[in-house]
Amino acid sequence: MSYTGKQAKPGKTEERVESVLAQNLINTDPYLGPYKHDLQRRISKIIETENRLTTGKMSLADFSSGHEYFGLHGNQDGWIFREWAPNADGILMIGDMTGWEEKPEFSLAPTGNDVWEIRLPFEALRHQDLYRLRVRWPGGEGDRIPSYTRRAVQDPETKIFNAQVWQPDSPYQWQHECRNKVPPDSLLIYEVHVGMAQEEGKVGSFREFIDHILPKVIESGYNTLQLMAIQEHPYYGSFGYHVSSLFAASSRFGTPEDLKELIDTAHGAGLMVIMDIVHSHAVNNEVEGISRFDGTLYQYFHDGARGRHEAWDSRCFDYGKVEVLHFLLSNCRFWLDEYRFDGFRFDGITSMLYDHHGLGKPFTSYDCYYDECVDEDALVYLALANKVIHDVRPGAITIAEDISGMPGLGVPVSKGGYGFDFRLAMGTPDYWIKLIKEFSDEDWPLEHLWHELNNRRDDEKTISYAESHDQALVGDKTLIFRLIDADMYEHMCINDDNIIVNRGIALHKLIRLITMAAAGNGYQNFMGNEFGHPEWIDFPREGNNWSYHYARRQWHLVDDPDLKYRYLQQFDRDMISIAKRFSLFNDQWPYHLYLHSDDKVIAFKRRSLVFVFNFHPSCSHVDYSFEVPAGKYRVVLDSDAHEYGGFGRLQPDETHHTISDTSKGRTKSYLSLYLPTRTAIVLQAV
Repeated sequence: MSYTGKQAKPGKTEERVESVLAQNLINTDPYLGPYKHDLQRRISKIIETENRLTTGKMSLADFSSGHEYFGLHGNQDGWIFREWAPNADGILMIGDMTGWEEKPEFSLAPTGNDVWEIRLPFEALRHQDLYRLRVRWPGGEGDRIPSYTRRAVQDPETKIFNAQVWQPDSPYQWQHECRNKVPPDSLLIYEVHVGMAQEEGKVGSFREFIDHILPKVIESGYNTLQLMAIQEHPYYGSFGYHVSSLFAASSRFGTPEDLKELIDTAHGAGLMVIMDIVHSHAVNNEVEGISRFDGTLYQYFHDGARGRHEAWDSRCFDYGKVEVLHFLLSNCRFWLDEYRFDGFRFDGITSMLYDHHGLGKPFTSYDCYYDECVDEDALVYLALANKVIHDVRPGAITIAEDISGMPGLGVPVSKGGYGFDFRLAMGTPDYWIKLIKEFSDEDWPLEHLWHELNNRRDDEKTISYAESHDQALVGDKTLIFRLIDADMYEHMCINDDNIIVNRGIALHKLIRLITMAAAGNGYQNFMGNEFGHPEWIDFPREGNNWSYHYARRQWHLVDDPDLKYRYLQQFDRDMISIAKRFSLFNDQWPYHLYLHSDDKVIAFKRRSLVFVFNFHPSCSHVDYSFEVPAGKYRVVLDSDAHEYGGFGRLQPDETHHTISDTSKGRTKSYLSLYLPTRTAIVLQAV
């Protein structure tokens, strides 16, 4: 397969297209006006790069099928293996089939275009054989795991990784489809790490997740499962973000068939399944990873300082190389084709978009998005990746994790953007931390809170979350732990009336409900946070004597009827149920009704629901009035109800009629409510 192609020059028609697309972005956001030339240049670069990759002879999706050409492929007629290694002057396969010795018959031959190839008879390799490559280059050599390997396993004793032949006699037979079962504007995402999802202090498996954890996710009401740490990574404690083998599902969780069964079972229950995909950087490791694969530092990555991410201790891809685009775009298609994922959350986009990786940059001016620090090759790659994903799997979803606010990320490529369906509202969890740490309850600035909850662009869809998985890690704190801290260890029994616990439980419910209710187009939760998991995540490491004690989820806490965790879980279930029952996100924006900072009251309308929050720590408001559309309203959720660990100060399912006022020349309608302290109520217009 040749990577080369003539670069097409844009003609007048293309130039007009670029101008129209740039103007489309400016029409939505006039602040982009001064950057029209930059927008046109980037759009032109996307078009030119796609033309260069496809050479007018194939689709971009067809181009993105390197996984079917490179790596190991076998059938009854024999095996073929290919690898791209431009600096190599010799490559051999060594492994179980050679007794781990070099044998001439397992030498790869160059075929041109820097590609090496070997063909072997079927009996030369067996299912589960371990192997690796011995790559020689001018002045050196080294053992390497093939870059396109679909299976890599670690020896439990030596901790050494090898590639593994994976061709079972009975491949997995898919049973279910799950395309477009979840409305695109109703994403309720449950984020999980399979290894630490289980109760026991060990690495959990795909199989255990299917049996024990997936039923909990289904019961919770979330409709989308987001899997972390799927791509193979040498160090378990990296949370799956230091990837070594991009095409291999992590073997520490089980087999490829196990992962397929997990996805298939989730599809059968009506869930979409997406995965974290890490294309922002790669692990430094040279044997397990692709760093210095052919003896050069610049095969897949930038050379010199630009190729190293000092803060993350990892390597940075060169998105301007055709071969790298082929590798990464093929990786996107591979996970859709082979495992039937329904989409991706792209990790670390801010890091890949800027030479400074976004470290220490406040992004207070649009100039930050169009200066010399922007890696426009990375922007081009993201646009092409989104195009491939949506062409291969119509209905697939892509989510951008970007803290910088780069304009156009969540705009379709056909409208001048970079094609993501959603972006994460990453400022929201940071703001909640700021409120809890820096302000007393009486001083919460509700105007700022309301602004932050709605701080998103008109032309992009967003997914909100109250807290991230990073806040669950050692060195940080989850919301519940910030609110209650050490009292969680002694005062979570249902008959223990502890003022700190009462405050924490009440605010935990309000924070999560208002975040979801004000969210743009979806809501996300990290496993265990829905019931206030009490402890952080600490992966096995030398500093904790390689313990798995904190690398797990303690589900028994929420299952214990004598503990208060079940109150939080029940509230979360009912909160999620309301979002689905009333198609909450079909309205992109909540309609602001009322805000009083001193009273600590916020009220807003969305769909047929009115959400009312009293954040005041000590003042319950009696006969509290604010304007609403005329009608009758029935309470459908009360955070203070007994079943949610509250004090039961409101009548269940109470109905309220609006009060009319014509005193000022026009008729106004008001609701008059009793609003207990630290309580939220949701009312349905009947």
